[in-house]
Amino acid sequence: MSKYADKQFWIDLFDRAIATAAQSLAGVLAVDKIGLLDVDWYGALGVAGAITLASVLTSIAFRGNTPKSEV
Repeated sequence: MSKYADKQFWIDLFDRAIATAAQSLAGVLAVDKIGLLDVDWYGALGVAGAITLASVLTSIAFRGNTPKSEV
């Protein structure tokens, strides 16, 4: 069975993507050092989205361990 057919793979991928999005958005806001009302939200969300996409693609492309059901 492919790792892509494993439901847990997709749950883990989604969890990592959400965590990456939150962390990258927090990082952009911290680096920006301005008030929340003055933030360039399109830019901040764009950076967070690009980093999240990289995380998702890395998870899909990574040829790590096979699911435990195959062991």
